[in-house]
Amino acid sequence: MGWQFAVSTLGMPGVPVREAARIARTHGCAGLELRVHPDEEVHLGLSGPATDAVRALLDGEGLAVSCLAGYAKVAAPGADRPVVDELKALIALAHRIGAPAIRVFPGGDGGDGDARPRIAAVLDELRAARVRLLVETHDSHPTGAAARRLVDGFEAPDLAAVLWDAVHPWRAGEAPAATRAALGPYLGYFQVKDVGRREDPTPVPPGEGAVPLGECRELLRSWSGWVSLEWEKAWYPDLPPVDVALRAAAEWVSR
Repeated sequence: MGWQFAVSTLGMPGVPVREAARIARTHGCAGLELRVHPDEEVHLGLSGPATDAVRALLDGEGLAVSCLAGYAKVAAPGADRPVVDELKALIALAHRIGAPAIRVFPGGDGGDGDARPRIAAVLDELRAARVRLLVETHDSHPTGAAARRLVDGFEAPDLAAVLWDAVHPWRAGEAPAATRAALGPYLGYFQVKDVGRREDPTPVPPGEGAVPLGECRELLRSWSGWVSLEWEKAWYPDLPPVDVALRAAAEWVSR
């Protein structure tokens, strides 16, 4: 299958899905990674008919939903029920909108917390919906080795795997080769992104910064799956428009 190129709507905060789809198609994307957030058109309170309308719109544009980027934190301190309920809501939304995966965060306080029992509580829903849960290399578990600990106990990478964010493992001191080796069959998705230097998380267009994206590309040549640009304009509003980063990301993918 090879790679399929997508772009996250995180780079287009507040932009309607119709316009985001136009931007994605202009740059040769095969899919949209939809940010699920109260500030966006796609959110956990979206009605069934509205969800169906988004799916029909993207189908009409010839675009897939590569992933739903949710904000559940599977290793967060506190009660299990709110986390499990949020996961179930994300899974149900993914199933209806036609997304093959949901992105979640670790969100822990240093340890693995209650991540595994919370994920275990939704395995049946994941299996029935044919949706994959992807824990991002982020916050408390920024490396491939740390993120894999949260999912490998199930021995079901088709249901629970890891989203490799190109920046966070590298900033935490894990080289791309070590990340790839640590993830093994649990690599479920790759977000291409770049920063100017390790000490500064401000994004720059892919290839213009210090993240060894060339090495990442070589390590991923034999892997098949979604490669998505995450341009964090929602968090850095002074960044250039997503088109600037998309041109750079499309060039990186085409190599």
